[in-house]
Amino acid sequence: MDDDRDYEVVGGKLIMVPRPRPRHQKIVGRFFTVLENYFRQTAAGEVYIDVDVLLGDQVVSPDLVVVLKERLSIVQETNISGAPDLVVEILSPSTAKYDRKEKSQLYYDSGVQEYWLVDPSLQLIEVYERGEKNWNRSGIYDEEDTLVSPLLPGLQAALRDIFTG
Repeated sequence: MDDDRDYEVVGGKLIMVPRPRPRHQKIVGRFFTVLENYFRQTAAGEVYIDVDVLLGDQVVSPDLVVVLKERLSIVQETNISGAPDLVVEILSPSTAKYDRKEKSQLYYDSGVQEYWLVDPSLQLIEVYERGEKNWNRSGIYDEEDTLVSPLLPGLQAALRDIFTG
């Protein structure tokens, strides 16, 4: 498609995804900075913004993805071919249900290890880690908290800086 819109293919359906709003983009940028700084210090992986991720015959473009260094071979010239280790989705009113249901299930089924759902309006982040049969919620964080990640030892993100910085 070449019409200046964003699309994803999930469950065999072509889904139009609205372009992010400025606040959404600010939050993505702040998370990118936190994760990029973490990886500069640890050399444990890489973080990417709004890149096409191929999961079988499905194509999605999460807000942020992390690929750990031992799996960087899935990063191709034009996309990521396989499940990232961490996916971050910034919720918006028009995509929240889709991100919580269809995409969440796709990420789990594809082998994503950790999934963050960021709700800018409530200033909350839900962190999910891969369980035996489904996601296990490992934490809910608000703007007063410091986010930690089961997947990224030592990562600490002051959420006040993410939401209001």
